Amino acid sequence: MKRGYADTRHGQVHYVEHGDGHPVVMLHQTPRSWDEYRDVLPLVGRDFRAIAMDTLGFGASARPECDWSVEVFAEGVIDLVSELGLEHFSLIGHHTGGVVAVEVAATVPERIESLVLSGMPFVDADRRRIVADRPPIDLVEPRPDGSHLTELWANRAPYYPADRPDLLDRLVRDALSVLDRVEEGHEAVNRYRMEDRIGLITGRTLAMCGELDYFSLPDLPKIVDAIPGARSTVLVGTGVPAIDHRPGLVAATVESFLLEGALHA
Repeated sequence: MKRGYADTRHGQVHYVEHGDGHPVVMLHQTPRSWDEYRDVLPLVGRDFRAIAMDTLGFGASARPECDWSVEVFAEGVIDLVSELGLEHFSLIGHHTGGVVAVEVAATVPERIESLVLSGMPFVDADRRRIVADRPPIDLVEPRPDGSHLTELWANRAPYYPADRPDLLDRLVRDALSVLDRVEEGHEAVNRYRMEDRIGLITGRTLAMCGELDYFSLPDLPKIVDAIPGARSTVLVGTGVPAIDHRPGLVAATVESFLLEGALHA
């Protein structure tokens, strides 16, 4: 795997890539980093040029000085692929990354070959109203005794498999790098007017979600209805952490969809 940085209008973004061929850009959930795709990258990289980036503000990418928004995150993606000279590419986005992928695909639809939306919430007026009164997901107050780390762990533990504490280790590590602004990724998603943008997507689209992802699974039919020609699939035996929990299943599902598109191109 190779690491690199690319200049964007909001500062440099960090990315890791593996393989050659058609480029596939991977976007992580909040508060993760490229590391969410660490085990998916070499699998997809067997047939494609797999590129996992740190969203602006997260991981080793620059923090924008402006207010964080889905549109700003999407500008970082578009600037990255332009800096890399990628005229056409495919996108995979998980949770927050899926919402960012929608904005990228709506902004430059002519450049998107295929789109995979993983565990993505459908953010419309009803959802914005519902989440307005929900407590923060990852926001914790730092304490001298470090108990805020336990609180962060406990907040996420119900969504992660009990026999895989290593997955929560990775999430907490990523969250620590952005702890002072950790909730802004979620807030950006909750402000996004997806209903105004998702209909602009023209590329082949697969909406997938873990069967245990009770947060996003109910939204699969809405996504399929909103994007012409889109289809959906449910990933068995996984939930919110599908990308790093079942990397083999995720990679096989994504590769099958992408290769099918290549055959019909």
